[in-house]
Amino acid sequence: MMPRRTLFAIGLALACSAPPSEGALDVVIRNARVIDGTGSPWYRADVGIRGDEIVAIGDLSARAATRTIDAADRVVTPGFIDLMGTSTRPLLTEPSAAWSRLAQGITTMMVGEGSSEAPQSPATLGDGATLPDGSRASWRTFGEYFALLEKAGVPMNVVHNVGAAQVREVAMGVEDRAPAPDEMTRMKAMVDSAMRDGAVGISTALIYPPGAYATTEELIELSKVAAARGGVYFSHMRNESVDLLTSIREVIRIAEEAKIPAHVYHLKAAGQENWPLIPQAIQLIADARARGLDVTADIYPYIRNGIGLGSFLHPRHYAKGDSAFVPTLADPAVRRALRQEVETTRDWENWYRHVGMNWDNVLITGAGPKVDQSYVGLSVRGVAKARGIDEWDAFFDLVLNGPVDVAPQSMNEEQKHQALRAPFVANEVDSPLADPATTKSAHPRAFGAFPRLIAKYVREDKVLPLEQAVQRMTALPANILRLRDRGRLAPGMKADLLVFHPDSIQDRATFEKPLQYATGIDYMFVNGTALIDNGTRTTARAGRVLRHGR
Repeated sequence: MMPRRTLFAIGLALACSAPPSEGALDVVIRNARVIDGTGSPWYRADVGIRGDEIVAIGDLSARAATRTIDAADRVVTPGFIDLMGTSTRPLLTEPSAAWSRLAQGITTMMVGEGSSEAPQSPATLGDGATLPDGSRASWRTFGEYFALLEKAGVPMNVVHNVGAAQVREVAMGVEDRAPAPDEMTRMKAMVDSAMRDGAVGISTALIYPPGAYATTEELIELSKVAAARGGVYFSHMRNESVDLLTSIREVIRIAEEAKIPAHVYHLKAAGQENWPLIPQAIQLIADARARGLDVTADIYPYIRNGIGLGSFLHPRHYAKGDSAFVPTLADPAVRRALRQEVETTRDWENWYRHVGMNWDNVLITGAGPKVDQSYVGLSVRGVAKARGIDEWDAFFDLVLNGPVDVAPQSMNEEQKHQALRAPFVANEVDSPLADPATTKSAHPRAFGAFPRLIAKYVREDKVLPLEQAVQRMTALPANILRLRDRGRLAPGMKADLLVFHPDSIQDRATFEKPLQYATGIDYMFVNGTALIDNGTRTTARAGRVLRHGR
């Protein structure tokens, strides 16, 4: 037994030492309207940061701090979380592109939609990535890739999932067939390895080859592997139009049979004839949740989506790869057959029908070097008029010489309103990182999706109160990604937070001028370090590679 005198000395020392939450603070943000991310009404308080954590919220007027920021009645919110980045590779090759997200207030981004940064094979990775210093980097696993990101430093937190199409391509190429037993075994092993390295789950993109070739049963088996390690199933569904409800039922089936949480990327009902399906789609998800299945969804706040123009042709034509199919588009007989197929069939995600069979509703947002760059900003019909040719010939010529990115007008505002009012629907970007200095074109969501949710759907349309909009961008996506220490403002949470005035935050990117940064974020902290300081960008790389389960 310890001597009484020793016990007394220990007790005296503990009594005289202040608990960690009572010490000096690194930063205090005073006079703030705190929106904590949960959807609760705002309240007035000070927020105290020490190191990378929020350590105190309340009246901190008596607390010493290295730095004090007067919020002057602005709001303080958690940093925004984007569920749909496409790749973190630009953080290695073109770090300045991160500001397309950071200027929106995004402090954490998940990437992966069927494809993913790992696993890789020599065929899928090619020459690797050219780093800013001119050197080349290659990797095979997420462990190796994460090490590259951490060595380079990342300005935001990043989360990765493993793509079902990625493991399929590594294991068996891009063929439209079922995997052989040994290939399936290898695919499962790759999913398990990715999860052990820190992937948050498995993702699918079921309208694009080769992901479109996977059966539901194949996806269930792969999802079981992810589920065994606490993962989530993320899906761009097979159909977002006439078969929207069937596609949601497939997601729910995968969730149920694989015993895995499931998330629907960019929920929509594409095509005017399908717009009435959105309430039923939302109800399907709500009913699944009522049965105890963890099913969620997200949207991007635009009525034009973004897609490759080649996706206007049936995915089965790409079964042997782009290089085998696309050159055949020079043949007039092939063009006639494909036109008839597009105009008359509905057994696939037919984007031509979604835009009312009207090429004027298909806006070109980006094009490869073989395409006249003056076409960017025109519709396919506009290109046909400029060249004095038939609209279908303009379409086939663009695909033949592509790639060409387009923004079809396939949605309406009412479905955005309906989805946003559902408490399980988050916000997303769904666009690559982009630097206006080097990027020729982009969908405006690349630069404006998160401020737009506030500027348009809170201030202008009054679809949601600000607190609920913030919840859709913070706590909800944090819960979906299993980020238990982010997405909310509370002592013990990581200090990812924003300071802005809700009347000033604004998206500026449009379809006519998409390469414009959002404005209005006065302060942004990532893991307690300022990346935006009184409206000025810093060079800090305070982000982290967030590994699932660690």
